[in-house]
Amino acid sequence: MVVRDIMTSNPFTVTPDTNIAEALGIMREKGIRRLPVMKGDKLIGIITKRRLLEVSPSPATTLSVFEMNYLLAKTVVKDVMTKEVLTVDPDALLEQAAVIMADSNIGGLPVIEKGKLVGIITEKDIFQSFIEILGFRDPGSRICMEYGDDRPGVLASIASLTADMGINISHLVLYKSEIIFRVNTNNVETLASKLTAMGFVITSIV
Repeated sequence: MVVRDIMTSNPFTVTPDTNIAEALGIMREKGIRRLPVMKGDKLIGIITKRRLLEVSPSPATTLSVFEMNYLLAKTVVKDVMTKEVLTVDPDALLEQAAVIMADSNIGGLPVIEKGKLVGIITEKDIFQSFIEILGFRDPGSRICMEYGDDRPGVLASIASLTADMGINISHLVLYKSEIIFRVNTNNVETLASKLTAMGFVITSIV
C-alpha cells in the first residue's frame, strides 16, 4: 500500500495572507486540523488548528470583542505557519509516511509530486488503513495465535487447512511470534481445534 492509495486528494489550502480567523473557520467547517499554505502553485508552509488556537486570544482575555476581532483579522497565516514542511511522495510506502510522522511528532504530511501539491495524508488516514488491513469491520472471525519458532511452511499449513475446510482467509498479519488472521465464517470451533492440534496456541477469537 502506498500513500497515493489513502491520501486526501486536492486538499483544502490557504494563502500566506489568509487571516487566522478565516483559516480556523475553514478547519471547523471542513472538520480538518491542518492546512497547507500555498503561494501560487508552491507549498511554502503548513498551519495546524493547534497552532492557530495558541495564537488566538483566550476566552479569558480582558480584550473587548472588537479588539479580539481586530487581532484575528490582522494576524495572517504567514506570521504563524511552519515554514520548514516535511512532505512525502505519493508513491512512498505507507510505512514510510508513518515513520516520518512518528519520528517527527507530526500528524500529517503534504503529498508532493513533481513539485506540485497533490494531496495530504494524516494520522487518521494511517489509523483507518490499519483497521482495513486487519479487516476489523468485515464480517467473519478474527483469530490470534502464537506459532513459536519462525519455521518455513507455517503459513502454508494454515492456508492448506482452511482451504480443505472451505474457509477463506480475508486478512492476515504477522507480528513477532503472533499470527492474526480473519476468516469469512463465525463457525470456527472445528478450525480452532485443528489449529490447536497442529501446535498453535490460540490466544483470542473475536
